[in-house]
Amino acid sequence: MKIYDHHKIEKKWQKYWEDHDTFKIEQNSDKEKFYGLVEFPYPSGAGLHVGHVRAYTSLEIISRKRRMEGFNVLFPIGWDAFGLPTENYAIKTGRHPREVTDENIKVFTQQLKSIGYSFDWDCEIDTTDPNYFKWTQWIFLQLFKHGLVYRDRTYVNFCSGCKVVLANEDFREGKCSICGSEVVQLEKDVWFLKIREYAEKLLAGLDDVDYLPRIRLEQENWIGKSIGAEVDFDIAGADQKLRVFTTRPDTLFGVTFMVIAPEHPLIEEMKDRITNMDAIVDYQEAAKRKTEFERVQLAKEKTGVMIEGIRGINPLSGEEVPIFIADYVMMGYGTGAIMAVPGHDTRDWEFAKKFDLPIIEVIKGGDVSVEAYTDTASGEMVNSGFLNGMEVKEAIAKTIEYLEEKGLGKKTINYKMKDWAFNRQRYWGEPIPIVHCPKCGMVPVPEDQLPLELPKVKSYEPTDTGESPLAGIPEWVNTTCPHCGGPAKRETDTMPQWAGSSWYFLRYFDNKNDQALADYDKMKYWMPVDWYNGGMEHVTRHLLYSRFWHKFLYDIGVVPTAEPYKKRTMQGLILGSDGEKMSKSKGNVVNPNDIIDEYGADTLRTYVMFIGDYEKPAPWSENGTKGAKRYLDRVWKLQEIVTDETGYSQELESMMHKTIKKVNSDYEEMKFNTAIAALMTLLNEFNSVGKVTKDEFKTYLQLLYPVAPHITEELWEIAGLEGCLHDSPWPVYDEAKTVDDVIEMAVQINGKVRGKISLPADADKEAAKAIALEHENIRSYVEGKNIVKEIFVPGKIFNLVVK
Repeated sequence: MKIYDHHKIEKKWQKYWEDHDTFKIEQNSDKEKFYGLVEFPYPSGAGLHVGHVRAYTSLEIISRKRRMEGFNVLFPIGWDAFGLPTENYAIKTGRHPREVTDENIKVFTQQLKSIGYSFDWDCEIDTTDPNYFKWTQWIFLQLFKHGLVYRDRTYVNFCSGCKVVLANEDFREGKCSICGSEVVQLEKDVWFLKIREYAEKLLAGLDDVDYLPRIRLEQENWIGKSIGAEVDFDIAGADQKLRVFTTRPDTLFGVTFMVIAPEHPLIEEMKDRITNMDAIVDYQEAAKRKTEFERVQLAKEKTGVMIEGIRGINPLSGEEVPIFIADYVMMGYGTGAIMAVPGHDTRDWEFAKKFDLPIIEVIKGGDVSVEAYTDTASGEMVNSGFLNGMEVKEAIAKTIEYLEEKGLGKKTINYKMKDWAFNRQRYWGEPIPIVHCPKCGMVPVPEDQLPLELPKVKSYEPTDTGESPLAGIPEWVNTTCPHCGGPAKRETDTMPQWAGSSWYFLRYFDNKNDQALADYDKMKYWMPVDWYNGGMEHVTRHLLYSRFWHKFLYDIGVVPTAEPYKKRTMQGLILGSDGEKMSKSKGNVVNPNDIIDEYGADTLRTYVMFIGDYEKPAPWSENGTKGAKRYLDRVWKLQEIVTDETGYSQELESMMHKTIKKVNSDYEEMKFNTAIAALMTLLNEFNSVGKVTKDEFKTYLQLLYPVAPHITEELWEIAGLEGCLHDSPWPVYDEAKTVDDVIEMAVQINGKVRGKISLPADADKEAAKAIALEHENIRSYVEGKNIVKEIFVPGKIFNLVVK
């Protein structure tokens, strides 16, 4: 028997697969297709980590299995390569981001190939390739031409270290998640995409896809649909109104004050009537220095200033109420103004207590002098005029009806999701293809001039002003207007990294097309993606952004499907051996290269899939890695007991069919750990019996192949089995043979188990009774008594009631 030299075997089969284009897709095929997609990696300088291995090996297993099942499989890989980390690293080392990106891609490619993934490398894409981002820019232009792009002046989160505008999710507790620097507020012109206009389509589309419940919930929560009413509060003594959005119009009689965002335009509009403007301006300036996270977090102490000189009028009670500015109210959600009902909202209650404001109970229950009563999904209305005595649901409907009838408000749907802030003030990103003309305004770059490439520069450091470094390159900025031919200036912001990842799945199967983002007929065949797997951190923005772009492209007739992904799953994190999230600073990072060098790629793949429940976090274990290697060593030694017999042996026939069934279903349900456990159990049975028929060995290799392809291909060849393992068909099971001929059944006497009997699976009650009465312990409980009732559940249990 040859020695199991994993280095030699793995290199051999990786070269074979590459030389023979084993995993190349077939275009214009009559076969049923399977499109398996993994989130393409950001090629960082740190290289691949074991988290990538867990994410990719799942659909690697499914893709190899699908090929054996006869599908035309697309399992591609590419690079999401624009973005801050590469640019920051390039600045630190004095190199160009292009050079750094190319170097990182080479490292990642080598690592992925060494693991033996069955990617079709001819489909590879790179978001920084001008032939790719030409179409990213083209999609942006279509959004622009269809009125889904606009610019607005707003306050943004500016990282003082990266010198770039950040999304709310890119920092925590006032610190940038990339560099750790302080995040401050700047007022700036920002590009936005109108994703809110697609909110209903994004919600409705969730009914047409197979997403894990947790993923669907994240999407729904991010969109944050709420149904309520917009209500107008008159400003006392002025021909002015203050509009609020509320999901609980039934509580209007409980409003004792109002709060507006520090940026609310009412302040500027009524500054001549406001008598404490100095205090208001001071508060506004303090709010600018806070991030959105700091402003809205619930646990913080409530601050605010009462606006002296103006008061609101409650549209139902007619009572005047004070108006405050407070930084916990944001202009981006609703109307930037809220009505406060301290009797039934904890935050409002705390605010009212701090500023000594009235607290009114309007839904019966609790003691609002002690705390807010918030169990208000149902209940009886009190202190509420014409609503008194009504149930909450009736009161909501009645209030909206009254507001609309009197012209005081209207039923409204609102969304927590904001429009997508779509720009970065950095060099390393797709240039936004817009020209600013003093005569014509914002003018799109003509499509035949795409791609608009980045200028080749030596210096691309970000600026302290929040402007892109491109703004400091006159030869780049100064241009002519495509519309009137007059002098104009280019847009100097670049697109966020999310841009290139919002459509990449459409490019894999037609990555060299220079006439369209992809051929329509190819899209009709390959789309939608059948199965998409990735991290939980990308099931909000990336998933929503890419679904939004795809739905827009569908609406304008560019793509043939309304949804990009049929199915979306996710993997749990692999933690360090200390149970903590892996990080360089903790010294608990596991490098896949080290595992491959010592134990082999098949061991790495097997252990990562065996480590635990796929959707849950799992700590790395050196002993677990060694255990996976020992298992593969035992698989290698199986060849010593293979006989020339064909078929399945009588002793193992049932177990073979059961194992095929279990491994098949477990792979599909992403229960990889229990599938591998079933294969380990079968291996133990082989060794217990002391021999393996040729067909048992063949089936075993086929079942293990998607997880550990190198060792199984080698054993297949050594055994002289026909062709190559990857070309063989996936094993099938006979359902009838997964049912045991003889089963074990518990027998109860008066409801308590008194023994277990073995009997034929198809035995009836009389046969079971005859066998049960032969059982010594059962017989001792029955002797001398009358059997008054017999409860027999075939295949399950037999209960005898005796007196």
